[in-house]
Amino acid sequence: MVGVAHEAVDIADKLSRFSEHWSPKVVARLNDYEVKVVKVRGEFVWHTHEDTDELFLVVSGELTIQLRDGDVVLRPGQLFVVPRGVEHCPVADGEVHAILIEPTGVVNTGDAGGALTAVYDDSLL
Repeated sequence: MVGVAHEAVDIADKLSRFSEHWSPKVVARLNDYEVKVVKVRGEFVWHTHEDTDELFLVVSGELTIQLRDGDVVLRPGQLFVVPRGVEHCPVADGEVHAILIEPTGVVNTGDAGGALTAVYDDSLL
């Protein structure tokens, strides 16, 4: 493809370029999906993505994905896919760096909306 840079995406470098929590940044695109990096701390909101699964891959820290029927704890190098339609709430006691993979246009707060809804950000592409 003409005009496409052929270089690796350095996840640590991308994560070093911002400090805000719960504000995913697009770092790559794959077909109709986006690969995002995010920093999280504290408790998010309970929400659902009715039309899509959501993949969380922890780079550093420990992330708990609360589900109504039990929690999933993720450590560095571990991932979990929240199935579409399953209500969940991510929680991190300390700062966590993670990668999200989800379809283009997915809103981070799903059906919940509210103050933690992130503005779409592909400035790190």
